Amino acid sequence: MEIWIDADGCPVTALTAALAQQYKIPCTILCDTAHVLQYPGAKTITVSKGADSVDFALVNRVQKGDPVVTQDYGLAAMCLSRGAVPIHQDGLLYTDDNMDSLLFFRAAAKKIRRAGGRLKGPSRRTPAQDRAFAAALERLLQEAAP
Repeated sequence: MEIWIDADGCPVTALTAALAQQYKIPCTILCDTAHVLQYPGAKTITVSKGADSVDFALVNRVQKGDPVVTQDYGLAAMCLSRGAVPIHQDGLLYTDDNMDSLLFFRAAAKKIRRAGGRLKGPSRRTPAQDRAFAAALERLLQEAAP
């Protein structure tokens, strides 16, 4: 098992790397050249800038059962198809049961933006969100432990 982090814009990269180190699980951070990320106990792979370059690099490396931290629904769907276990930065586990509605919402939001509409962005991140994510990731790691 290895934890993978889609780190471009991920607010829980340091937290994930710390938990991976605590559980002695390899952790790899993927980012593009616009970001320079280094955390103790984690390996960083930097890919060239480009639309979805990090996503494709991650999907090509992930294995069945690997946790993947991402806020990108499209990447989460691709990881699910590979048998990985994607988790959102707020602790939501992506599943086959919730993926269709998440992708539908993403497509509807894109349609509204293309038509000139505006959507309210996410609220400022709270410590409660970090705690929810940490608890969900720890449960995932404990369940996967031999």
